[in-house]
Amino acid sequence: MDNPVINLSLGQLALAFVPVAITLLILVSWSYGSRHALYALARMLVQLMAIGYVLAWVFGADNGLLILLVLGIMLCAAAWIAVGTVPGHRRELLLGSFGAIFLGGGLTLALITQLVLRVDPWYLPRYVIPLAGMVFANAMTAVSLAAERLFAELDHGDGWAEARLKAYQAAMIPVTNSLLAVGLVSLPGMMTGQILSGVSPLIASRYQIMVMCMIFASAGISTALFLSFCRRRVQDARLVAAAEANP
Repeated sequence: MDNPVINLSLGQLALAFVPVAITLLILVSWSYGSRHALYALARMLVQLMAIGYVLAWVFGADNGLLILLVLGIMLCAAAWIAVGTVPGHRRELLLGSFGAIFLGGGLTLALITQLVLRVDPWYLPRYVIPLAGMVFANAMTAVSLAAERLFAELDHGDGWAEARLKAYQAAMIPVTNSLLAVGLVSLPGMMTGQILSGVSPLIASRYQIMVMCMIFASAGISTALFLSFCRRRVQDARLVAAAEANP
């Protein structure tokens, strides 16, 4: 049975904004204001349209160096955003964030693309870039949660080992919940996209299992590495702060 992808026209896409307009009217009528929501919607439109053109160009270039450049930009952005939850320590933790996501996420991505999927060529962009986005985004979120919780627990007077454990547990809550909910509460994006494009649900489920393993591992390894990398920097920063507070 042939299951072609439905060609979504601009007119059809416009209909998706009808419930969006209703939501904006609710915000206005409840005196919440719609400026922030409008800004978010505008950014979403611009970013997704722009990335569509960029990815179309990247996919057509068929250049391994270009793919590495794209991955490097994604990695740097993820490392910077990850430590945004602790702005007072952002610069001192940036290198640890980068190293953790690079090793935890990068090695997981390499294993999945080169040993599990065996993509050919190794940089095949329609596989490497979307999977890298999933890996780096989940590693970024986990590191971000860990950083915020770590400093919160240390500020409450916990010792390093206890604060590290609580930070790691907090960082793993979202990915663990996603493992528990997948297939029962939600059909994740990759599986949904494959089913919509006509792929057999049985094949789509295999890909989703691979993705969930990839997400869990990249988050867990990257967070553990980040907490290990930043220990000395955190302790040095706290000693400096204590010295300045008690000259």
